Formats: sequence, structure tokens, C-alpha cells
Amino acid sequence: MIKKLLLVFYVILVSNLCFGQEIAVLTQREQAAVIDNWLEYRIQNLLPGLMAESGIDMWVVISREYNEDPVIRTMLPATWMAARRRTILVMYQPSADAPVETYAVARYDVGRSFKRVWDPDVQPDQWKALMELISSKNPKKIGLNYAKDYGHADGLTTNEHQVFLDYLPQNLRSTVVSAQTLAVRWLETRTAPEMATYKHIQEIAHAIVSEGLSEAVITPGVTTTEDVVWWYREKIKALKLDTWFHPSVDIQRADPANTEQNRNFASKSPDSVIMPGDLLHVDFGITYLRLNTDTQEMAYVLKAGETEVPAYLREAFGQGNRVQDILTSNFIAGKSGNEILRASRKVMDAEAIRGSIYTHPLGFYGHSAGPTVGMWDNQGDTPGAGDFPLHSNTGYAIELNAVVFLPEWNKDVRIMLEEGALFDGKEVRYYNGRQKEIFPIPRANKHLGN
Repeated sequence: MIKKLLLVFYVILVSNLCFGQEIAVLTQREQAAVIDNWLEYRIQNLLPGLMAESGIDMWVVISREYNEDPVIRTMLPATWMAARRRTILVMYQPSADAPVETYAVARYDVGRSFKRVWDPDVQPDQWKALMELISSKNPKKIGLNYAKDYGHADGLTTNEHQVFLDYLPQNLRSTVVSAQTLAVRWLETRTAPEMATYKHIQEIAHAIVSEGLSEAVITPGVTTTEDVVWWYREKIKALKLDTWFHPSVDIQRADPANTEQNRNFASKSPDSVIMPGDLLHVDFGITYLRLNTDTQEMAYVLKAGETEVPAYLREAFGQGNRVQDILTSNFIAGKSGNEILRASRKVMDAEAIRGSIYTHPLGFYGHSAGPTVGMWDNQGDTPGAGDFPLHSNTGYAIELNAVVFLPEWNKDVRIMLEEGALFDGKEVRYYNGRQKEIFPIPRANKHLGN
């Protein structure tokens, strides 16, 4: 069934994704079918190995309506917009090589896998019903979603945690542990169907970014950065996609009054009219089939008489690509995010490259769970999330910048790049390639002479 759905997905996406041509997106019904089949695949093919790896034989996920645990949001069927009343999912693995048994201690079945095992007419107390199920399995380790290092794994509220412990039989209380590692591994790991489709999701994002940074949207001297930002928001809505953050567009220019290259990322770039000679940068992401993209690319507005991006800007852009190469060459399975950052910065220092690395996991969440590799405001170790090791089949936003002094502008320029990529256990592969040349605006002028 999954192969059939993927084939449908590919057929629908067989269209040119260049700007000015239609981008095809699955209907809501088709998306729901893909999401639900992917979920079943994850439960049957991924979860058993992760539970065995973590040593947790019972994972209990508890969430109340509209106060969703970040993990349960990835386990609900596509037609569920939220948990219902109190939704409790129980996953139990009798032995390390056994399939995972899945139960819903709820008033309803939760998707195809989690069949309800609570009958309120027989046992009115939902918590007692949960304890009866737990006692019948006699687990060695009960994993709950409370965590120190990841908000994604810390979705169990104080009230639900306390009530759970109050009801739990005394002989099982010593078995309760944090499910942080299991939750992170569930969120960070991409399955074969997801990996096969991520390229197409990134293709869509690239196509939208490219169109926004083009003469199709930008009229120099008229269009402002906020005009482009809101064009992106409208485009996302028109395509029936979602986004997980508001896009941003900023300008660097030769004008000494422009200090964008020094702006702290905690502050917003001012709205400015886009002019010839401007170096544009966009930060943009979409959510599609519950997976996220996070992309930063750059464009240059050609001045009168110019037919291509100036050589000095092309050379500066190459420094950004070089930092990408340095970083991704240090992705080694088992290394922590902090170790990857230190190794990368050592090479950057040796090559006298200025810049910063702030790469993060990418998947069910834009800023997802997994090893953090630097922060924009901290180029040292990140305790906790930076100590998490790198695993195969995990996705990342390769996010960073290179700072290059331009004699032509008598100032620094900051090359800011971000691309979605997969670490397959041996190497990093960009889902849909990466930007290696600054986009000229307009594209059509590249063939013209003076």
C-alpha cells in the first residue's frame, strides 16, 4: 500500500517546479492516506528497534485535549487535529526481538494501530484501567515523557505525572524512567518512505524560494522586503501548504548606513525597498506531510549594465559553501553535536574562515530533536542537546554563515545559508542539492550584453 501511495505522490509531483509554473500538491485526502500509512510503517518497522535500543519495554504517552505532548502529535492519525479528552497510548514490547503491542486507553481507537482497551461502562476510572493494563504486562521499564534536555520529550504535564504515580502500584514505581532518548530517537529517525519523499518536499520549498527571489515577484525600486515576505505567506496558503515560522527577507548593500551584516538574529530586519545592487537573503520553511523544511538562500539585484552577479560576491558565496563542506565532512556516526562543532571550527580557524555554525535536527519539527551543532549565540558546547550522538537516517538543517570582507564595499558581508539534508550513516546528502550560485534578479538578463 505504501509503495502505491508513493507512486501516486510521485506522479502528482511530475511537474516543472521552476518559477512561473504550477507546483502540484497532494489533496488533503491523499495527504491523510500517506500520513497514516507512514505512521503504521513507523510503528511496525521502526518502533520495535528503538524500544529495544533504549531498553524501555513499555512507553506510556499521556496527553489531554489541546495540551498535546509533542510526541503524541506524531502518533495521531491525520484526521485527528488534537488529542481527545485524555488520550493515553501504551506501547509494550514483550522481548527485544518482538513486535510492539499498541493500545489506546481512551474512549476511541486512535488510528489503525492503537485499539481502545478501556470500556468506561465496565471501569469508569480511566487511570485504573491504565493500571490494570500495565499490571497485566508487568514491564521492566516504564518510559514517561519527562526530560531535562529536550522540550520535545517533556510533554507529560506535572498533574498527569503525579496522578500516574499516585495510581501506579507500589511494586512498579521503581520501573519508571525518563523516555527522553526513546522520544528523541522516534522523532529524529527517518524511515525509508519518508526519506524517499523528502527530496520532493524540498523541491517544492526550493521552487517557492526561487520564485520569490525573482523578477516574478520583485520590481526594484518598488517592492519591499515585507512585500516579499507576505508574498511567501500567500504562496504557501495558495498551495494548501503550511509553515512552521514566519519567513524573513533582509538586505545587505554597499551603503555604509546598512549594517545588516552585524544584525543580531534576535532582532528583526527593517522593511526596506529593494534596489539594484542589493544582496538579498531569505529564511523560509514549509510543512507538508508532517515534515518540515528550513531553507536560507541568497539573490543579487543586477545593476544597470550588469549581466551577472559580480565576481567578488560569487567568491564570497563560495566561502559559505566551504563552511558547509567543512561541517558535513565532520558528520561521523556516534560523534556528539559538540564534537562535530569543535572539529569543524578547528578547520575553519586553520583556514582563517570567519563565521558561525548553528545546525539543528529537522523532521517532524523545524527545530527538531537530536544533536544540536552550535547555536547562533553560542559557538561553544551546548550542554545536553549538544551531547546527543549522531545516528544514521536522521535529518538536519545545515545552517551556518561565513563572514567575508569585501574591499569593493569596504565592509563585511555575511553569507547565510541553510539547506535540508540527511545523514545516512556515512555521509550527508542534501535532499535536493544546495545553492552554489547567488540568484541574479532578473534571471532573464543573464544573456544580454551592454
